Amino acid sequence: MRFTAMNRAQGGKLALAAGSLALALATMTGCGYINPQQTSHQYAASDGIRADLGPLQLRNMLIVSAGADKPGRLLGAIYNSSSQDVKLTVNGAEGSQTQVPVKANSYTLLNDSTDEAILSTSGGIAGSMVDVKVTEDGTNVSKTVKIPVLDASLAEYKEYLPAGSEPTGSATPSPSPSATGTGAAH
Repeated sequence: MRFTAMNRAQGGKLALAAGSLALALATMTGCGYINPQQTSHQYAASDGIRADLGPLQLRNMLIVSAGADKPGRLLGAIYNSSSQDVKLTVNGAEGSQTQVPVKANSYTLLNDSTDEAILSTSGGIAGSMVDVKVTEDGTNVSKTVKIPVLDASLAEYKEYLPAGSEPTGSATPSPSPSATGTGAAH
């Protein structure tokens, strides 16, 4: 009888351990069941935006400029998945326009000095999002997208400021007699 009692005690401990393990596994895997996976959500993990336009994929698109009324340089990458050469036309603020040719089954990097895409007016101050109309001439698809405007406050964008887009005046504002020091822009 003693042999049977030991088996029952061991069986109880084993059942308790198995139940605890099952509860722990259910708790750990439940988080993945309830919360969506971040890797399944596509987003632009950069300063620029992403957009698709017919066979063109626009990636990390942004405008570098020193002000709303200054020229702005379009940066990013444009991928062409079609079997024909296409041209991307970007229409910005106040009639500004630039065109970018993209070879068939290839890409164009606008960060290269040979492929500068300049808008005569950026249309927004640093930190703003401006509406631009992008058109692809292969299938004549167009759409309006919001593109961020950045300035040269980040060193990696300083070299991309277009000629005539350099900031004017001093970078630090001089205090006015009526300034109280509260609510100052940073």
